[in-house]
Amino acid sequence: MAISRAQLLKELLPGLNALFGLEYAKYGEEHKEIFETETSERSFEEETKLSGFTAAPVKNEGASLAYDNAQEAWTARYNHETIAQGFSLTEEAIEDNLYDSLSGRYTKALARSMAYTKQVKAANVLNNGFNAAFAGGDGVALFSTAHPLVSGGVNSNRPATNADLNETSLENAVIQIAGWTDERGLLIAAKPVKLVVPPALMFVATRLLETELRVGTADNDINAIKNNGSIPGGYTVNHYLTDTNGWYLTTDVPNGMKHFVRVPLQNSMDGDFDTGNVRYKSRERYSFGFSDPLGMFGSPGA
Repeated sequence: MAISRAQLLKELLPGLNALFGLEYAKYGEEHKEIFETETSERSFEEETKLSGFTAAPVKNEGASLAYDNAQEAWTARYNHETIAQGFSLTEEAIEDNLYDSLSGRYTKALARSMAYTKQVKAANVLNNGFNAAFAGGDGVALFSTAHPLVSGGVNSNRPATNADLNETSLENAVIQIAGWTDERGLLIAAKPVKLVVPPALMFVATRLLETELRVGTADNDINAIKNNGSIPGGYTVNHYLTDTNGWYLTTDVPNGMKHFVRVPLQNSMDGDFDTGNVRYKSRERYSFGFSDPLGMFGSPGA
């Protein structure tokens, strides 16, 4: 239904001092702190993880050379979603300069709606990261203690026992990430890059990463996490995370968190001949997800 003069009655009254409710500040593109963005020219994208070789064995004198096999481990799939929002104004509302009187505020509100939706969908990859119903290509949730390997072992990108964000849990996460292996059990020298927290944990993150001495002790020990440069990217706050106790680490493992853009944001408008109404629309098409789950480490808190 088109927005009519009856719905914007106050804007028609003389002496109106201010219009408010559409000019709130908004958070930036926080998904860029977590996801790598790529373009897509297909209706969906698939990325396949390959298995390398085991450690090279000793070849005894006169013995035959041992041959190993390479294979595909599993495939991650990204199904793009079309996100669209719009509004329509009646011919009479436009004639009475209602759109002009709002100075494009509804267009800004449309942009705000589209931006908000994108941030929510991006954060939902982490918000649903502990839910087995949102499994990745390897058949388990993004954050799991049992990411299966071709070698028969597993990788874990969450604590064995759920832990709140503190010095001990953060140090244990760094150590755990250092022990990750590839599909054949070879160490991959993975390292954390950045801590991602909800607003409720931003002060905890500041104390853990930016103080010179250890937090919460009377000892004169150095802050080992900061001194060692264990988390070189510092921390970032994501305001769309729903768990106030959850915390996450991005890592330097390639092809982890992905954002595919099939169609970038487009704005358009057209008029209806019969009614004279004018419609305004915003549309974009994209997907958020993960290929290699080792691109992130996460804890839901204790």
